[in-house]
This record gives sequence, C-alpha cells and structure tokens, in this order.
Amino acid sequence: MKPVRIACINYAKIDEGEMRQLTAALQKCYDKHFLPVWGCPVDLYVTRKPERTDWQLVYFDNALHKNMLGRHELTHRGQPISKIFVEALNGEPISVAASHELFEMVLDPMANLWADKNRNTQFAYEVCDAVEEDTFDVDGWPMSNFVYPSWFEPFKHPRGTKFDHKGTLKAPFSMTEGGYVIKKVNGRKVIRAFGSPGKRRRFAKEDRRGHRSEFRDPKGVHHPGRRKSKRGG
Repeated sequence: MKPVRIACINYAKIDEGEMRQLTAALQKCYDKHFLPVWGCPVDLYVTRKPERTDWQLVYFDNALHKNMLGRHELTHRGQPISKIFVEALNGEPISVAASHELFEMVLDPMANLWADKNRNTQFAYEVCDAVEEDTFDVDGWPMSNFVYPSWFEPFKHPRGTKFDHKGTLKAPFSMTEGGYVIKKVNGRKVIRAFGSPGKRRRFAKEDRRGHRSEFRDPKGVHHPGRRKSKRGG
C-alpha cells in the first residue's frame, strides 16, 4: 500500500527545530506502534506548501488564527485535515494532541464512521477518545494511547485479548477514567459518555472549536465538507 502523504504545517509559535523533531517522533511512533496494528502507512513531512493530494496536520495557536477562516473538515482541495490548537492544550504535551489527531484522521478521515455495539447503539470510530489521557513514550515524547480493532467488536474475545495499546481496557467499548466516547442511540440521538465525573468536568472546560469532535457534537452534528462559522475550522 502506498503511504498517505501528510503535510505537517506550522502556523503556531513552534520553533522550526522542535517542529521537525516532533514530526520525526510522530513518524517513528506511527511506524513502530500504530502501523502494525491498524495498517495504513503514512509519510509525514514539514512544509508550508502542501501538494494538492496531501492530507494535512496543521498547528495553530488558537481557533481564531487567520488561516482558520473558511476551513472545513476537508481542505479547500478536498483532502482530510486535522488541527492542533497549541494555546488550548492547557499543559498537555503537544505530541499527545498531535498523535491523537493523526491516529484518528487516518482511521476515519471523514469523521463519519460508526461501529455497532448492538441494534440500538453505535460508537463513533474514534481510536483515542476512550483512552485519551493515557500516554506512552517515544524518544522522550509522550504519545496518545489508542484502542485496537477488538475494541470495536461487540462479541466475546479470548482471554488475554488487548483492547488498547497499553493493555488497560478489558472489554469492547469500555474507557479509562480519563476517557470519553461519543454514542449514537436509536439512529439519531448523539450523546457523550465519560469515564469519570472528573473527566466530565475537565472536558466541559475545554475549547474544542475546530476539532474533529465538533463534527459529531451532540448539540448539533456537522457534516463533512459543510462550511462552518468563521470561528471554527
């Protein structure tokens, strides 16, 4: 399979040397940990002039950056895009947010896939949300934990089956205390469930404008490719 080229674009106040180190660490993490589980090879590179067919991983200081105006879930050329807002991380390492967005974009580039738990409940096909506060280290950079394909399978699994990369979860569709999930009930109602009350409180304080999760927002699900307001991505 030919790797998907992903342009890593720095509009934030990130030193260019740090940007290149971060991108190299993300590539190593992906190749060593994510690729053997999920497939879908990628080629990350730092640029300000992406090719027409490139996907994009873009760093902004915040959702009001001038380059955010008019952006969709897709780029103007119709390719998938994920965004990291550095000022909104509230102390979270940038590599955790970047790996989270990278992993989820590759597995569900249009943010429109759902997995059936039963005939009445579907879970969003997001591979980091359920374990999003758990990390592992790659060359000194903390990276986001992620779930395995077994996490999306509602049937009974053999003893010892891993449901996430760190081996924390014990069942499909479960989550850590620092995780959350987006569920669709009876084909229409979209809700969030949290791993703990503390996670619910922390989540409520976050600014997630322009993030992938906005497209599944329980208060108004957006659709891929539809123009959003100028404040968002």
